[in-house]
Amino acid sequence: MTRRLALVAELAGTAALLAIVVGSGIMGERLSMGNAAVALLANSLATGAGLFVLISTLAPISGAHFNPAVSCLFCWRGELSKGDLAAYIAMQVTGAVLGVWLAHAMFDLPILQTSAKVRTGTGQWTSEAVATLGLLATILLGLKANAKSVPALVACYITAAYWFTASTSFANPAVTIARSLTDTFAGIRWLDVPGFIAAQAAATLFVIAMLTRNSAAKASSAENEIATTTGSPS
Repeated sequence: MTRRLALVAELAGTAALLAIVVGSGIMGERLSMGNAAVALLANSLATGAGLFVLISTLAPISGAHFNPAVSCLFCWRGELSKGDLAAYIAMQVTGAVLGVWLAHAMFDLPILQTSAKVRTGTGQWTSEAVATLGLLATILLGLKANAKSVPALVACYITAAYWFTASTSFANPAVTIARSLTDTFAGIRWLDVPGFIAAQAAATLFVIAMLTRNSAAKASSAENEIATTTGSPS
């Protein structure tokens, strides 16, 4: 895996993801004749299916993060350098914006937009923290149980999280920023972006803190075991 190819994969994969999220939202809203539940169902199913394809095909190239929160987690795990982390995040945000614009172009909408959709309040922020926490836990536990199952696990989790969270599970800072640039079904006001990203960041830091604590506890236990063994009479 070359660094350049990995960055291209993150750019293209995140762009495709946002084209799916925004495009399916537009199509779902147009065909549902005002039925928000039907529109959300179309949006969630398309997003889940798209995620499965994108992660399955691009994971061997870049890890298929498409999400700064996921990249931060893998940086903490030592699987991504700090320099690569910054580059990944830049590609993810850029790709997300390009994906939104692509969706607008496909549906003959003005390319440049800003959203007026209000998404704020304690319930929304709590939902984003829960959604992000659940996503990172799904990835970590999936990797531990069976790495090949991660694409399906993430796709199923996000599809479900669309429905059990009040925020419809953005769980991704790059997605959040880009969705402020579409005044369609999937949009979010610029004013509400900081609250979403703060909740996502808090959840990410919490997961990393718990993993750090667990690693320290394991290291301490191993040292105690070695000390006990060394001090035992032969």
